[in-house]
Amino acid sequence: MGTLAEDARALMDATADVAVEKVTEARKRVAEALARGQKIIERVKERAIEGAKVTDQAVHEHPYLAIGTAIGIGALLGYLLARRCTAHCHCD
Repeated sequence: MGTLAEDARALMDATADVAVEKVTEARKRVAEALARGQKIIERVKERAIEGAKVTDQAVHEHPYLAIGTAIGIGALLGYLLARRCTAHCHCD
């Protein structure tokens, strides 16, 4: 997303001297899209931080449940990956 925004800004800088009506309108739409994208990124960051705080609090309140859940998920993923390798890769 950052690279896309940088490329869009570079394009806007490169066409800053062009006064053709279509280019001006396209630059305006790109600027608006960048602003909307920045707002969305900020909201996603805020929600991620909020989720991390809630998770951290839950882990501190229930550490054994968190450890058991992590072990269970790890075992399930390990089983599924090992099974997939055996079925598709013919690992001997």
